[in-house]
Order: sequence, then structure tokens, then C-alpha cells
Amino acid sequence: MARTPSNMLALGTKAPEFELLDTVSNETLSLEKLKGKNGTVVMFICNHCPFVIHVNPELSKLGKEYQAKGIGFVAISSNDVVNYPQDAPDLMKEKAKAMEYSFPYLYDETQEVAKAYDAACTPDFYLFDANLELVYRGQLDDSRPGNGLPLTGSDLRNAMDAVLNGNAVDSNQKPSIGCNIKWK
Repeated sequence: MARTPSNMLALGTKAPEFELLDTVSNETLSLEKLKGKNGTVVMFICNHCPFVIHVNPELSKLGKEYQAKGIGFVAISSNDVVNYPQDAPDLMKEKAKAMEYSFPYLYDETQEVAKAYDAACTPDFYLFDANLELVYRGQLDDSRPGNGLPLTGSDLRNAMDAVLNGNAVDSNQKPSIGCNIKWK
């Protein structure tokens, strides 16, 4: 299992625009359409990475909980499906349904969106405020496959709560760790 950290995009960065295929609805969706009234989480995930498989239950839970509070959620897979066919769009759709994602699971075939976000690993998390300015990037929490720590989503949850309460997000942020994005 490769252990690749986040690149930690600069706080304050404006969310790069995108239009990508939602593998579940088969519609092309944009950041503008998906952004939340109070903030937006953009996460880079994939089907096969053990780190993503480990956090999937919490992703589903957080999506449902925070979308109801006005935080938009979107998952993006940018992996090369030629060499990693388990991450193909039809299997992404199956994964989204099996995990009961309440958010779109988009396919970044050209990998341009991952590059625009400077994404490095799966999972990689970004929280933007209501103005689409980056206020958090990094890990979901300290739990990793096999480390025995509970899966809580505490780091991302604390950042979303700060945004919702009008407070500054703690700038002491830890990078996510996961499998590297499978570049073409």
C-alpha cells in the first residue's frame, strides 16, 4: 500500500471550476451546480484504494449529515482506468449505490481537474467556504487501515462546523494519506 500525502493546496485558493460526468445520473455536472449555500467539500477518491475503502462509511455519513446543513459534497475519481479498470465509471456507479452516497461521484477522465486541485492521493479532501475559497485541506481524521483508531471524520467535521458557525478554521491541518492518484 503506497502512502502518498496530500500536496496541501494554499489556503484561500479559489475552487477551480469543473464540468464532469456524474457516473450515477449520467449527467454532466459543474462546481457551480454542486456548490453548497454554506460551503463545499470536494474529495478525490476511487473504488479500489484501501484508504478510501476504510473511510467510505464515514464519507456516506458526513455527506448526509452536512448536505442537510447547506454544505455541498462531491466526490471525484481521476484514476487512469486503462491500468486500473476497477475504477471505471460503470464500477464507480455501482460503488456509489452500494455505499449509498448522497452526493455525485464524478469521473475526471482527462485528469485535468485533479491537476487543477493539485490532488495527490485518494482520499484527498478540500473544504471551500460559501465564496468557494479554500479553508481546509487534508485528512478526514487520524484513522488509517489497520491503525486501530476509530473512524470519526473529526478533522473535516471540525472544519465544516467552524464554517457553519462563522468561525475561522484552524490553520493547523494535517495532510491526508492514501494511495497516489493513478496518473496516465
